[in-house]
Amino acid sequence: MRIAKYFVVGGISALSDLVVFSIGVYLLHWDYLLCGLIGFVVSTALNYLLSVRFVFVSGVRFGRYTEVFLVFLVSSVGLLINLLVLYFAIESVGIEPFLAKIIATGTVFVWNYTARAHFVFVPARTSAPRPETDLGTR
Repeated sequence: MRIAKYFVVGGISALSDLVVFSIGVYLLHWDYLLCGLIGFVVSTALNYLLSVRFVFVSGVRFGRYTEVFLVFLVSSVGLLINLLVLYFAIESVGIEPFLAKIIATGTVFVWNYTARAHFVFVPARTSAPRPETDLGTR
């Protein structure tokens, strides 16, 4: 169920990324890599806010500032993947920038969910003894 919620949150975030990217590239005529960077940062912030509200439990393993830092650290890897896919798709393959951005965003979705679910928002392990280890002490 959590991945379905993340899919909705990711979709909203991806839409914001595509809107920012498109405004920059098609209306302002900025460089597509700069627009990719700006859109990714905006969508990452939105994704974090929506994720901790609807998908993941915030503050369980790390404090708020550490958690935000880790989300942006994980997202930095996603940004690198995103920009590499954008560059390759546009410069090497000749794909139109909007379609290239959709491909790049889809590629990064898997990374973002996996890294956040298994690194950032995973609950801290408890140090409570397991019942089977207590049997020998009674």
